[in-house]
Amino acid sequence: MSRDPTSFLGEEYRALVSSDLDWKIRTLQGPSSPWCQIDGKKVLMLCSNNYLGLTNHPALKKAATAAVASHGAGSGSVRAIAGNMDIHVRLEERLAHFKRAEASLVYQTGYAVNSGLIPQLVGEQDLVVSDELNHGSIIDGVRLSRAERAVYKHADTADLERVLAEAEKRSPAYRRILVVTDGVFSMDGDIAPLDRIARLAQGHGAMVYVDDAHGEGVLGEGGRGIVSHFNLDRRQVQVEMGTFSKAFGVVGGHVSGSRDLVDFAYNKSRTWLLSGSHPPAVAAACIAAIDVLENEPERVQTLWKHTRHFKRSMSDLGFDIGKSETPITPVMVGEAEVAKKLSSRLYEEGVFALPIIFPMVAKGKARIRTIMNAALTKEDLDYAIGAFEKIGKELSLVAGR
Repeated sequence: MSRDPTSFLGEEYRALVSSDLDWKIRTLQGPSSPWCQIDGKKVLMLCSNNYLGLTNHPALKKAATAAVASHGAGSGSVRAIAGNMDIHVRLEERLAHFKRAEASLVYQTGYAVNSGLIPQLVGEQDLVVSDELNHGSIIDGVRLSRAERAVYKHADTADLERVLAEAEKRSPAYRRILVVTDGVFSMDGDIAPLDRIARLAQGHGAMVYVDDAHGEGVLGEGGRGIVSHFNLDRRQVQVEMGTFSKAFGVVGGHVSGSRDLVDFAYNKSRTWLLSGSHPPAVAAACIAAIDVLENEPERVQTLWKHTRHFKRSMSDLGFDIGKSETPITPVMVGEAEVAKKLSSRLYEEGVFALPIIFPMVAKGKARIRTIMNAALTKEDLDYAIGAFEKIGKELSLVAGR
């Protein structure tokens, strides 16, 4: 009898379980709010990407409900055929205005932007230059491009300059060079030196592509993101990618830049061409999220107030919070077993914050990744800080008994 060709599925999963590297997924029972119900337990949410607390905002829910009534539950097609609704067009016009770009294009997810657009911007005669800690969706997009690849040391513009200088010496010359970086690095919370990256790229005739998934709603004027944060323009950063699934509180990827970029993207990018368009409720909620961000600027201010308080308090207690510059604050513990124990004990104490371990980060760099939320209160933060202090002492992560 021939061997079951699918036997590897169970074997590999069991190997992950035996190495304690499998995801143990908990279930959120209700909205993603500061205090929520997870697996039947009321806990303080400290690890969602809901930076501005918009996932359960009344304006977004109202807009989504109204769109179902006016436009139905779905579009019935991909946008290139029969699924391009007026509500999708309004969203892109609204987003471009917010981003101060000529045009924007909305994809199903942020992953779909990176995996679908990067391979069209560069190909076999080209070079992609990538930060060594870029997100996995960028890495997949680069692999799919079939372009030659070069990696520079994390946020190290001197090393980037070395790579670009070496590329200039190549014969025959590359057709195109694309420098791609995350804006905010999701595991460490540090910010790419985009101003220096853009200056170097311009000097070497390269394009710049920034993934600003964790910068939108956080950095820049009114939360407009990293391009705004560094006062750059579309001649310096040609491709600004983002997502509605984090600070905007909904779902969907997007790209902003020149009209030519958007026309190119929707004609060439297969992840856009071959994916069904967003349900009307999603598009409407995304429009409402942009409106809220513009009309309630205090949300961004509160986010940063919480961030400063949490970082200062955790640092004063003696926790290692890395080099974060943003509302992403890693609590570094080193070994995976310790991170998992800390997360488990936090859950018991009513705080939901997950461990980040190898292979998501390097061995010996395990951490609890916390993310601030504008909808939290100071009392919520102090509750979480108290739980970290109690358990940190139990596990000898900070001074105590």
